[in-house]
Amino acid sequence: MSTTPLASLGAGFSNEAFGSQAVFRAVLQALSHPGRTVAVEHDAQAPAVVHAASAAVLLALLDSDCTLWLSPRLAASDAGAWLRFHTGCTVVADAAQARFVWVAQGDALPALNCLALGTDIYPDQSATCVVDVSRAATTVDASDAWHLRGPGIQEVAALQVDGLPDDFEAQWAANHGVFPRGVDLLLATADHIVGLPRTTRATRGATALQEA
Repeated sequence: MSTTPLASLGAGFSNEAFGSQAVFRAVLQALSHPGRTVAVEHDAQAPAVVHAASAAVLLALLDSDCTLWLSPRLAASDAGAWLRFHTGCTVVADAAQARFVWVAQGDALPALNCLALGTDIYPDQSATCVVDVSRAATTVDASDAWHLRGPGIQEVAALQVDGLPDDFEAQWAANHGVFPRGVDLLLATADHIVGLPRTTRATRGATALQEA
């Protein structure tokens, strides 16, 4: 865990209300239109080792009632201290106890079925998982693209992503299958996010072609 003095942590949004609202709108747009890359514009001074887009998203979404789990690379950085200082959130050691999960690029994504899935009565109590990836870009079509279908998508959206685990298709199918329960994902590059809500079906390669 970082021992960086609070005085040396970077600033949050210069205008907390306007900054949070702008980023929150970007998150809503991303989740309302799965597969679409959405720019995250902000002036927060996120720790240098993290993706600035995901840092800004969590800065906007977290508050003192929220629990946050950080993957190993993030836990060893100033990310936790920065978010605790600016939002009052609680960092937890068990991903299953977190309402928000942040996974650094290169770190393993926790098994989705081990995260908070909410209940049929309170599906909003599920986890939101922010995953830093090296690439998440919409494409016209590609053999290695993820093909997304569901609410907010006209027919199908093709998305190229680097950094998801090999068994992600099976994990996501299981997550989609427990609707209205299930986690929502935000894939983040340095300055963009892509939403993948639990309502979206995601298939890849041969599976996608069979469903076309």
